Amino acid sequence: MISTLRLSPALAPGLRLLGLFTLLLGLLYPLLVYGLANALWPWQAQGSLWLRHGQPVGSALIGQSFAGPQWFHGRPSAISVEPGQTPVSTGSNLGPSQPQLLTQAHERLAAWRASEQQAGPAPQDMLTASASGLDPHISLAAALVQVARVAQARGLDAAQLAAQVRAQAAHPWFSDGQAALARVNVLQLNLLLETP
Repeated sequence: MISTLRLSPALAPGLRLLGLFTLLLGLLYPLLVYGLANALWPWQAQGSLWLRHGQPVGSALIGQSFAGPQWFHGRPSAISVEPGQTPVSTGSNLGPSQPQLLTQAHERLAAWRASEQQAGPAPQDMLTASASGLDPHISLAAALVQVARVAQARGLDAAQLAAQVRAQAAHPWFSDGQAALARVNVLQLNLLLETP
């Protein structure tokens, strides 16, 4: 004979509290935070999306891959993303004692010199992958080195393009405006290139 499952009277207060906190913390609190975030910081709350002709083209928070001499190039990624695929956030997990890290840096340096047609040193952020693999920024120095190539490919004045790049540079807090710490968003630079 199957007995009927009965709840102990001692469980009733616990279940009421579970229901109350599920409602408060699982539904009402997230809705409140979502509403406040959209009211106070709508651009950030919606993913920091940049639009072109009313359509989202990317987020200011996630790096994208650009190929070709007419574009500014972002940091190398530890992952390879095929067109149309969503990138995965991961690092290479290579430490400074691993020879593969040095080999990758040498390969990236050779590719950088061929792309930029320069024999000098390359900015460090263009030789090493970011920890997440999706870093949307490069140093101001890395962007300025690319100006000559981009200007030539697009038929633009290099000095004017360099001034536009400098105008887009963001300086971290407490940096006293040091150019060495300035960074620029690659997607933002490339969107500016398409703005008439």
